[in-house]
Amino acid sequence: MRKAWLAEAYFLAGLLALALLGGWLFGATGWWLSAALLALLGRHFVQLRKLERWLGRGRQRNPPESWGIWGEVFDDYFRLQKRYYKRKKRLAKVIREFRESTAAMPDGSLVLDGEHRMLWFNSAAERLLCLSSKRDLGQPLANLVRSPTLAAYLEARAYDEPIIIRSPADETRSLSARLIPYGSNQYLALFRDVTKILGLQAMRRDFVANASHELRSPLTVLAGYLESLAEDGPLTEEWREPLQEMQRQTRRMTSLVEDLLELSRLETEDEQAGDQSVAVPAMIRRIFDDSRLQDSSGHDLHLTRCEPVNVLGAENELYSAFSNLVLNAIRYTPAGGRIEVSWWREDDGGASFEVADGGIGIEERHLPFITQRFYRIDSARSRSKGGTGLGLAIVKHVLQRHGARLEVESTPGQGSTFRCRFPADRVVVVSAPPVALS
Repeated sequence: MRKAWLAEAYFLAGLLALALLGGWLFGATGWWLSAALLALLGRHFVQLRKLERWLGRGRQRNPPESWGIWGEVFDDYFRLQKRYYKRKKRLAKVIREFRESTAAMPDGSLVLDGEHRMLWFNSAAERLLCLSSKRDLGQPLANLVRSPTLAAYLEARAYDEPIIIRSPADETRSLSARLIPYGSNQYLALFRDVTKILGLQAMRRDFVANASHELRSPLTVLAGYLESLAEDGPLTEEWREPLQEMQRQTRRMTSLVEDLLELSRLETEDEQAGDQSVAVPAMIRRIFDDSRLQDSSGHDLHLTRCEPVNVLGAENELYSAFSNLVLNAIRYTPAGGRIEVSWWREDDGGASFEVADGGIGIEERHLPFITQRFYRIDSARSRSKGGTGLGLAIVKHVLQRHGARLEVESTPGQGSTFRCRFPADRVVVVSAPPVALS
């Protein structure tokens, strides 16, 4: 670049020297200087014309021949142009490979803009959603896939979990839909046929429900006979302990059957619970008093906070969830340990139910799985405490039906805190006498 500027300087100096020499020999120096300036402008005009014509011809031709600063400009621009087109070819190759890979996927894949208009979709999406690339590109997804669930999902812009919708191509088939944000306000929408998976889940629920119903009757008969044997008269020493163990196991099996039936009911009913106003403070007081009666280990139970706030939902389900959390705290807290129960309204208008204990605690690696059915951190301890392994699964399903979520904080050896957070649209503030704390 330095040589190019030197060449331009020499050229300008030569023009000035010629103009001054002509003025000295022939007079009229001003006219000679004007002619030199016109020659300089003419050179630049010619070079600009070359640049314009070259750009108009496209990248197929080499840059014009020139010298000085214009030669450097032509060469630098040509190099930048070559780098740009190489980068463009690489990007086009990546996009082509992406489209080829997504086109081969069995799941429907769509690229959406910030307004959920379809920019591209693969052949699986055409099949699952009845789309046409000639007709539907650029159209909003919600206009072509008519589903209230999908419309609410797109409007809420909360894409953490997938949703289930009916396939527009076949009402008997179900699709799992999920949006993944990426890039600059764009989305990748994935649609998967989950008809078989949902069918297997329904078969599993039906089997569990039917098996539980079938087990309930013989267990009731067995419990009745055992109770009659225990009350008929004094038993010999060799029969007393076996009979007591049979009664314990019968009660445990009965509790397991009841929990399975409750869980099956929660899974098969509608996703959202009803809108009945549940008097949560009075219900919590009942749970607290019942738990004290059932507690045979003398735990230090305290109802530390209970504000006059109701929840829209199903009372029997909330009672089941809250009592499960309190009984779990009693079950896994050493005798005499402190357990605190609280219910209050949050600053954002929601409400929270909390059970904090000073029990054995839970290691962090177990926390993501504790709401799975039959998940046990310590199987031997769970059985000895009388747990069924379904309590937290029931809690999770109840909270989902009420639009709430479960938060767990735990430190091994120090205790656990289970918190149920309800959204503001489920909370009703009422005028009620304060609940007695203890």
